[in-house]
Amino acid sequence: MLPDRVLKWAIPGLVAVACLATTKTALADVSLAKIFGSNMVLQRGMKIPVWGWAEPGEEVTVKIGDHSATAKAGNNKRWDVELPAQKAGGPRTVTISGKNSISLENVMIGEVWVCSGQSNMQWPVDAADDADIEKLTAKFPNLRLITVPQIGTQEPQNNFGGEGWQECAPENVGQFSAVGYFFGRQLHQTLDIPIGLIDNSWGGSACEAWVRRDILKADDRYSELLAKWVDTEKTYNHNKAIATYQAEREAWQAKVKEARAARKPIPNAPRAPRNLLAGQHRPANLYNGVLKPIIGYGIRGTVWYQGESNAGRAYQYRHLFPLMIQSWRDEWKQGDFPFYFVQLADFRDESADPQETGWAELREAQTMTLTKLPNTGQAVITDLGEAHDIHPKNKQNVAKRLARWALAKDYGINIPYRSPEFKSFEVNGNKIIVTMDHVGGGLDTFDVRRPVGLAVAGEDKVFRWAEGKVLGKDKIEVSSADVANPVAVRYAWADNPVCNLQSREGLPVTPFRSDDWPGLTADVHK
Repeated sequence: MLPDRVLKWAIPGLVAVACLATTKTALADVSLAKIFGSNMVLQRGMKIPVWGWAEPGEEVTVKIGDHSATAKAGNNKRWDVELPAQKAGGPRTVTISGKNSISLENVMIGEVWVCSGQSNMQWPVDAADDADIEKLTAKFPNLRLITVPQIGTQEPQNNFGGEGWQECAPENVGQFSAVGYFFGRQLHQTLDIPIGLIDNSWGGSACEAWVRRDILKADDRYSELLAKWVDTEKTYNHNKAIATYQAEREAWQAKVKEARAARKPIPNAPRAPRNLLAGQHRPANLYNGVLKPIIGYGIRGTVWYQGESNAGRAYQYRHLFPLMIQSWRDEWKQGDFPFYFVQLADFRDESADPQETGWAELREAQTMTLTKLPNTGQAVITDLGEAHDIHPKNKQNVAKRLARWALAKDYGINIPYRSPEFKSFEVNGNKIIVTMDHVGGGLDTFDVRRPVGLAVAGEDKVFRWAEGKVLGKDKIEVSSADVANPVAVRYAWADNPVCNLQSREGLPVTPFRSDDWPGLTADVHK
């Protein structure tokens, strides 16, 4: 049985109704946004924003150590202050004073990261490899965790319910994001400073659900997508869907009795309907419900694991994903904060022949983001997936590859962090010579000496498996006896590629293609 939080994504509407009731802020007294609380970690080295609510015109003072800031609540009852930047350390006490006083204890100053995306980010420690052993050693009081409840709504939320910040301990880490925890643990152990992790992931979520609706409306490229949702919003009746489900379940229960009496197999039960309007696919739903309430909290950056739900619209993801990142950065007002993401893992059955696939096209779209936006990074994990499980359990190595980016780019630690990437190619007779970039100590293979996973095509655009040979530090010679005049080359271009190229430091080569021939999802927009 999977942990409760893993299962929530399947029935978001049932969760959303309950959670929305908890987000109303009591305004009789000075109050704080839920993201602020005892045991929290505040981002070091930058001004610290704090906000909450009070009666209009009420003066509120926030103090940490010898520093304080004062503001008056506006007509909308919100107040905002900024405290001066702090050095890493703690514990500290933060006090908020107006007509009443609030004291936040055991506050640490350190590094704060948002852990976001869909189910592979939400996937908890309890469901990861060696969960029992991992929990035994999860005794890190200066690694702090908070999870944002799953609320999908078109109404922007200013707060959220649920539990507040917790010190990482064996008894609470099991339900937290595995990738998030292992990432944060690596930073904490390496840097020896407090780490705060904010998990607002939601299984099955689509990228467009994380973007403001008005931003999508302003771009004609999303007109078909939004039109589909407008139709759904006009016609979908969740009460009717529930009634239909209940009738189907009653019929199923009768069939179960008959099957048991006849000693026949039990038929499959009908599935409870998802509330499409409160779910994780509707544009802007997750921006409003699980992102907006934390926007503005001081962070170092974001780690992201998502893309599976958009693989059928991979070409659209080429611009949708960068749009999402940029919109977050614009609204957070912290500049181009680091945004490191996980490329899709290998998944589904291996293919006997080279194939066209939306899964590979989505990986390509993810890679393209590296050149479209600064301060982005990609963890390649085509060696960590499982053919028949979309949720690979080896979250430790996924997190380590994300951590390499952060440690190298944000914390000045000299370690390999970037997978080799395609740079250029040239045709030399019946061979193609590929030049790679970011090769570290040089290209290498694992398992077997010869490169595996390469394919070439001629003018007919039909790809065939090819032989490969590593030349020097950064080049690969590719040829096929079945293609006399090759014009294009691909590597690891499949749902579940069989491939073995890597850097000498063990980072897998990024899947690539040299051609720009239209793919399966080129004309899919909704």
